[in-house]
Amino acid sequence: MTSTSAVGIIIFFSILFLVRTGQAIWMTLPSSGTKCVSEEIQNNVVVLADYVVISDDHSHSPTISVKVTSPYGNDLHHRDNATHGQFAFTTQEAGNYLACFWVDSNNRGGSGVSVNLDWKTGIAAQDWDSVARKEKIEGLELELRKLEGAVEAIHDNLLYIKGREADMRNLSERTNTRVAWFSMMSLGVCIGVSGLQLLHLKQFFQKKKLI
Repeated sequence: MTSTSAVGIIIFFSILFLVRTGQAIWMTLPSSGTKCVSEEIQNNVVVLADYVVISDDHSHSPTISVKVTSPYGNDLHHRDNATHGQFAFTTQEAGNYLACFWVDSNNRGGSGVSVNLDWKTGIAAQDWDSVARKEKIEGLELELRKLEGAVEAIHDNLLYIKGREADMRNLSERTNTRVAWFSMMSLGVCIGVSGLQLLHLKQFFQKKKLI
């Protein structure tokens, strides 16, 4: 096997791994207060998440409140008195999307409450079973379709990262320019104040006939 073939196989399985995985998160909620998770997502990306409450006390099913907000503070999902649920949306803004969980007031002071959050974005949130039934594809053709979607998602992420890097570079350049102008202005003010002080001292010594 050539090195090129080996690299190709590694890339293939790496992309396949990206296609089939999501983010499953376990959180233990405090009796009072809020615990949040966030993810930076670009716009026009599908987000799908399921959450379920797990209690240490199996005889009692506590309820929680859930709130999901966009980077600009828009409510995308809000539910109270929930033991499980799901939210799905397509992002309209690029930035950090925040999902916050807290125990309802009538359940505080009890046993520990844990939440399992299965958070999927982009290609991982795609319903491939529906796609396969709709387009009547299966097997290798379906896997190739998944790989095509993964490649497009990676390409979009690279473009997004490139845009963010350009924004940060422009911000850094503007900041450096402003700092340089501020330094020059500060130096000019210091020189002006020093000149005025010397002129004042000269006039003072002349009045006192010291010079």
